[in-house]
Amino acid sequence: MDFIRSMISRDWEKGKYGGKIVTRFPPEPNGFLHIGHAKAICLNFGIASEYPGGRCHLRFDDTNPGTEKVEYAEAMKRDIRWLGFDWGEHLYHASDYFEKLFSFALVLVRKGLAYVDASSEAEIREQRGTVTRPGTNSPYRNRSFPENRDLFMRMKKGEFPDGSHVLRAKIDMAHPNMVMRDPILYRIRRAVRHYRRGNTWAIYPLYDFAHCLSDSIEGVTHSLCTLEFDNNREIYDWLLEHVDAPSPRPEQTEFARLVLDYVITSKRKLRLLVEEGRVRGWDDPRMPTLAGLRRRGVTPEAIRDLCRMVGVAKAASRVDAGKFDFIIRNDLNRKAPRAFCVLDPLKVVITNYPEGQEESFSAPSFPRDVGKPGTRELPFGRVVYIDREDFAEVPPPGFRRLVPGGEVRLKYACVIRCESVVKDPTSGRVTELRCTFDPASRGAKTSDGRKIQGTIHWVAGAGAVSAEVRLLGRLFAVPDPLASSDFMQTLNPNSERVVTDALVEPGVAGSAPGTHYQFERHGYFFSDPLDSSAEKPVFNRTVTLRNGWRRKSRQISGAKTGTATPAAPPKAISYGSAAMSQANSQATATSGGSTGGAFRTASGHAFRSEEERTRFQGFVSQGVPNTTAASLARSPERTAVFRAAADSYPAGARSLASWLVNEVARVVGADGGGDLARLHPQALADLARAVDEGGLSRRKGRAVLEVLLAQGGAFLDVRGKLDLTETRDENTLNAILEEIIEDFPDKAVAYRNGKRGLLNFFVGEVMKRSEGKADPKTASRQARILLKPGNAPGQSGQRK
Repeated sequence: MDFIRSMISRDWEKGKYGGKIVTRFPPEPNGFLHIGHAKAICLNFGIASEYPGGRCHLRFDDTNPGTEKVEYAEAMKRDIRWLGFDWGEHLYHASDYFEKLFSFALVLVRKGLAYVDASSEAEIREQRGTVTRPGTNSPYRNRSFPENRDLFMRMKKGEFPDGSHVLRAKIDMAHPNMVMRDPILYRIRRAVRHYRRGNTWAIYPLYDFAHCLSDSIEGVTHSLCTLEFDNNREIYDWLLEHVDAPSPRPEQTEFARLVLDYVITSKRKLRLLVEEGRVRGWDDPRMPTLAGLRRRGVTPEAIRDLCRMVGVAKAASRVDAGKFDFIIRNDLNRKAPRAFCVLDPLKVVITNYPEGQEESFSAPSFPRDVGKPGTRELPFGRVVYIDREDFAEVPPPGFRRLVPGGEVRLKYACVIRCESVVKDPTSGRVTELRCTFDPASRGAKTSDGRKIQGTIHWVAGAGAVSAEVRLLGRLFAVPDPLASSDFMQTLNPNSERVVTDALVEPGVAGSAPGTHYQFERHGYFFSDPLDSSAEKPVFNRTVTLRNGWRRKSRQISGAKTGTATPAAPPKAISYGSAAMSQANSQATATSGGSTGGAFRTASGHAFRSEEERTRFQGFVSQGVPNTTAASLARSPERTAVFRAAADSYPAGARSLASWLVNEVARVVGADGGGDLARLHPQALADLARAVDEGGLSRRKGRAVLEVLLAQGGAFLDVRGKLDLTETRDENTLNAILEEIIEDFPDKAVAYRNGKRGLLNFFVGEVMKRSEGKADPKTASRQARILLKPGNAPGQSGQRK
């Protein structure tokens, strides 16, 4: 449970708001919602749904008529519903309360707590002072109540031009919080028309004034805001108190916003991209808006999973974009049927295939591990097309596709051999390959049992459909575009590459716009809901696949240049989907075979049977270390889970084995095979992949594993229910450490005098006081800094 839910739970149990839980999501309709808003939407609507009678209001903060439009409000409603939430009858607008807000302002004027200021914008800015210099009073600050009331009423009637007067709160121009230095409450906006109220109002309240009072009017109990509003909480409470808002009053609580690498989440800057034509609109598939993500093919489930993974915390942090990619792949893996798409077609003429003859081959729509039924028919004939990158006249080391004189399997079809190459006489570009096929190779095997190293995708010349494919990448080329003085200069010039003459298999062309596919070897794609048609389908790439060939190419390149690179892991052995049940059925037979140590390997590991030794050798061939492989081989139950999980995550054999041998044993014991019954192999594969790709720390992965072993379930479901937020913020950890040092000064002195073993004590205390949320490595590092001889609390350079 995160800190906000804990707080609300305490309020609920105490009956603080009479058994009511009311949250709100209050966007300004001046643009489209983006991925950053998704976290606030999920939090506010999610919390409301967790309590009987709880509700979340959708309220448009429409107090700035210059930038707000009805089309933005409608787009926001559409996006929130798409994300999976609904406000029911609780749709509100700040503009609904203009009359009531004006009366609240008059209360402040009557109490002498607000005044009309005729200073210019520049003068008001100068009056506020700085963080180190107090502000100065406005020359209009001591106007009388009658004068302030008269001027404010005339402002409302539209008697003054824009910018000539403002209404300011009268608080304290020397206040340490600059927000409290007589903030502006109302300004004149006669020159623009409000999209809902027309020209009936000449003055408009500012956010700080309208927001808290709108919460009070609606009976909101918990006002949840992102951290940039932390300093505004003081004016929030001050206004509610001094306009005599009824009790109990809503409380503002701040949480860290969602910040993704390679993304900006400023509506103002996103609007600039649209207005300057850098993108095709708010719903451009490269945009981080919810409309853009939807058009790209990202599902609402993936966005909600991202928000669950990030969690709710106080400390601000950035999220690696690769974590979002991982979540999208994991989501689409189970939803997107497979299909063939050739991006750069190269013609292949199969010279020994009869002219005019056609046949078809059956291919699965989903791989085995997804567990979904369905097949598709692939037409085949004398002419087929392959991707140009799948042929090389002079192949690089490790290339296992088609070469002159070489063989390759056309996936699900047959084996072909390249006999000759046809080139354009002028440019020398390869235009056609002349090949032969092995008639006996139809299906999965060759007639003589020879091994074919490479398998490639293809489409038949007859029936292939021309398609436009948009290869989308990141919109920005750097992780933090706003760190640059001009964020426009960080735009990625290669964020989109449009292929206009791609070929897809015929079954894809008839699908409706808005359909997902995994184009094998290219990634996950989505037929554009606006531009795609049966005559000319258009596909947006949602996310790439993890490209093992590129990684291997880099390793080969590094080896050639003398750069030290890790060796490529051995090719994973493919186990059938029935491996788990088969291994379980053999468990009893293999566990009591020969006498202990009767079967040994060259590495010296002893096994009770030849079956165990064979398993050990198979695991080692997959890159599993000898000792781990030996432990795994001796357990038929763990072997069964490993094999089934490796089918889903073949690249993770080493980590899967480590989880089963080390972490599972920690929970259920070395011989607790029976306790694996609830652990689904797919859940283990997803867990290992998340940790390997950096989407989850190993420490938090252990927490997920414990639940999977105890209760079962899917990885993302368990992960979403657990509070897996980790505190890495150095200032936060330093504050905790300084309290510990003050509580245990004798231990701090002992550490500084050489008892370094006490470091574990301080880290353990940090873990206790952070309720397990602190990152141990960061806590250990900061403890060593603070405990360095000569340092005392407050002298770390991190916190004052």
